[in-house]
Amino acid sequence: MFDSELARFEQVGVNIGILRPGEPNAMYHAEDAQEDFLVLSGECLLIVEGEERRLGAWDFVHCPPMTRHVFVGAGDGPCVVIGIGARRQGRALVYPVDDEALRHGAGVEEETSEPSVAYARFAEDAEIPCPKELPDL
Repeated sequence: MFDSELARFEQVGVNIGILRPGEPNAMYHAEDAQEDFLVLSGECLLIVEGEERRLGAWDFVHCPPMTRHVFVGAGDGPCVVIGIGARRQGRALVYPVDDEALRHGAGVEEETSEPSVAYARFAEDAEIPCPKELPDL
């Protein structure tokens, strides 16, 4: 997370993600807020609306509200993606079933709107050191 619980931007969320090959940034989902993503370095696979797209440095993706999507690290090293989106209280959120997302370990087997259900198989988030193999940005 770029911002913390103690110092959050009220209307805009900003996240910087580091994805290793094969690692998803989230579970395949759609929400009622728009989001924009910029790949800063490396390569990743975007699964959007059930289709795969290969992305590299400086590729930009805009997801209008309720666009189903997830990013999965690809290539030979880490990928850095920055995401910026609108924050909303009580937002609509869905984790739909998608074969491509499931194939990449980034999907649910049964549709849900509960993050705790979608992420049940994962451990709690924990801070980890930045990979040494990341290029200078």
